[in-house]
Amino acid sequence: MRLTPLLLAAALPLSGCTQVFFKPTRHIHADPAAEGRRYEAIKFASADGTPLTGMFFPPEGKPKGTVVHFHGNGQNMTAHYPYAAWLAGAGYNVFTFDYRGYGASGGRPSLAGAVADSRAALEHALLLPGAEPGRIIIFGQSLGGALAVAAAGESGFKPAALVLEGTFYSYRQVAAAVLRSHWLTWPASWLPYLLVSGGHSPADSIAVIDCPKVFIHAPGDNTVPFAEGKKLYDAATGPKEFWEVPAGHVEAFTAFHAAYAPRLLAFLDAALPE
Repeated sequence: MRLTPLLLAAALPLSGCTQVFFKPTRHIHADPAAEGRRYEAIKFASADGTPLTGMFFPPEGKPKGTVVHFHGNGQNMTAHYPYAAWLAGAGYNVFTFDYRGYGASGGRPSLAGAVADSRAALEHALLLPGAEPGRIIIFGQSLGGALAVAAAGESGFKPAALVLEGTFYSYRQVAAAVLRSHWLTWPASWLPYLLVSGGHSPADSIAVIDCPKVFIHAPGDNTVPFAEGKKLYDAATGPKEFWEVPAGHVEAFTAFHAAYAPRLLAFLDAALPE
């Protein structure tokens, strides 16, 4: 089949992971202080010296554990912190951060850079007040889940628990699935296997992360296909759980908070050491 110019235009962005997977913004979307949330701005650096920014939400009293939140591919942490900040009210440290090129973090987005930034965030989390080795919880959403899995798996970091919501198995496969979702781009769905890097995919690291895991996905997810989440779950070692959310992409702790927040807290209580 001969690709039309329109199909080529749709496929060309796949030649660079930055254009496809990273959609950052620099402005502030929301201020936690305006909502009455107590937090601290955090400055730290990636391994290559790129300056990074984060937000630390402390609990009242001694933390049960420290949640490191890896947000999705769009906007920046000022749009994503509500997905995780509520855990501070349940007794957890919460640390969320921006990858390079996002928000006030320096540099330009890249897959290798974002994985390095994610490793730096895990290391920095251990320096937060009340943080303890063995009580670090990874919470990754969508692309953030993929980055978290790569950062932990490639570095040998051992979290107490891993929570992944709306995360995919492979960069190439999820890009192909997006192209297959529309009749106009369906004929180009083979191109990601040639043009998208296969490096740092969750498929390469999920099996080596040894901790309790929960995978959360909606069957009707229009951003990351449900099959990608199931494939990632199937590749993981136990103990593990798979939770189906009624709708949305990463809505378990927003639209469906009343159902899934208590379930997550019970999972974390069971996963953390006595």
